Amino acid sequence: MKYQTKYEELIRKCAVSADLSGALALMGWDQETNMPKGASERRASQMATLAATIHEYNLKEIYPLVKDLASVWDELESVARLNVLELKRELDKAQKLPTEFVSLMTKTSSETQFAWEKAYKANNYAEFAPYLEKMFVLKKQEADYYGYTTSPYDALLDSYEQGLTSSMVTTVFEQMKPELKQIIEKVQQSEPISTDFLHQKIDKEKQWQFTMKVLEDMGFDFSRGRQDISTHPFTTSFSMEDVRVTTRVDEFDLSNALYSSIHEGGHALYEQGLLTTNYGLPSGQACSLAVHESQSRIWENNIGRSLPFIEYYFIDLQQLFPDNLKGKDPLQVFEAFNVVKPSFIRTSADEVTYHFHILTRFEVEREIMENRLKVKDLSEFWNAKMKEYLNLDVKEDNQGALQDVHWSMGAIGYFPTYSLGSFYAAQFFAKANQSIPDLNNQIKAGQFLHFKKWLNESIHVHGKLYPSEVLCQLVTGEQLNVNYFLSYIKEKLSVVYGWT
Repeated sequence: MKYQTKYEELIRKCAVSADLSGALALMGWDQETNMPKGASERRASQMATLAATIHEYNLKEIYPLVKDLASVWDELESVARLNVLELKRELDKAQKLPTEFVSLMTKTSSETQFAWEKAYKANNYAEFAPYLEKMFVLKKQEADYYGYTTSPYDALLDSYEQGLTSSMVTTVFEQMKPELKQIIEKVQQSEPISTDFLHQKIDKEKQWQFTMKVLEDMGFDFSRGRQDISTHPFTTSFSMEDVRVTTRVDEFDLSNALYSSIHEGGHALYEQGLLTTNYGLPSGQACSLAVHESQSRIWENNIGRSLPFIEYYFIDLQQLFPDNLKGKDPLQVFEAFNVVKPSFIRTSADEVTYHFHILTRFEVEREIMENRLKVKDLSEFWNAKMKEYLNLDVKEDNQGALQDVHWSMGAIGYFPTYSLGSFYAAQFFAKANQSIPDLNNQIKAGQFLHFKKWLNESIHVHGKLYPSEVLCQLVTGEQLNVNYFLSYIKEKLSVVYGWT
């Protein structure tokens, strides 16, 4: 029983840590949405102070309890065991970082995000490069603190996806590259599909209202969340009871706001689907960044870009945007939303060329972390990769190396999880179709809650108790298999382009 008492103390202290982390996340959300620009320097200092406080609290108050409980691991019940095991893994790693470094990293991240926003608006990578250089210096130092066997980049990848290494990511991309290039070549030989009607002027307020309706239909609980506008769409969770998404609305792109909202809504449903009784514990946290991304991509692409989805919302779309959709039918809208065409912006890229955007970012990060590329030359390297992979000539920095906020946040090693998330999504969706035989009919009828419930019970309820590959095995019966994605995308495009 004494171990049970100690475990209950651990639960209480983890909740305190989560409270503090929620306050830090709220500062970050406010920084991106409402904070006056003149507050940026003070906000950076405030966030650094709080991050250092959380780090010290975790190491001084939680880590000793975790080590004590880990020594009697076999006497704990199963969920407690897994929580203790995961906390020990995380804190074994966290204790390698000095508190002063955590504070400096947080302050630099906040300052660098502000610099990125200014450089993005000015369309000037050179203005941002010195700030990004500081960030990469710190990330290399972080990798040194953590330690690594082969590459410093591996230490950062592991922070977002347990056990992930540069060589593993390379292997996946080498497997996918020829397949994806073959699909692109086949598309280029097919009859072009018109998307002009998606890019005529579209009322911003009507787009906003439509995204709110779709989020509600998906099951997003607005009593425990909200949607706002930001430069770069993101999701922030302060707790299961307060999950916030942002989107951006482009009056000349109907798909931008819609799919940004659906994507972030998928992230949010994961956070709202975690068990509130596990607040602060690994069992109350998302499994990994790749699995998190699978939840956004499964809603955005497998559901949101499907023909049944378009069929259900077509009347709403026609009523909201009659001039744009005049003379169109659901199949034409479905085809337009699924056109494969190389483009500059990752967040609006199609499901095939998207992975070359991720590959480019992965190669940038790897080359800088392994000292083969200088930050000042990043933009030039990026542009060369866009030409090599997608035959695109990047002319504007905010269409190239400045388009993502992630590096300014210090999220280096994060991007590969986007592609892994798409692959997990296809595999989970295949299993969902087996478990819910009439899923397509439900989507066509606008009935999404059965599917949401399946995700809650199959994925969300497990929290972070299992690594991604173990969770995938539990849900689908096998580890990650990219052939599910290839089968899914080829089947969809055969309808879009009339392939036989």
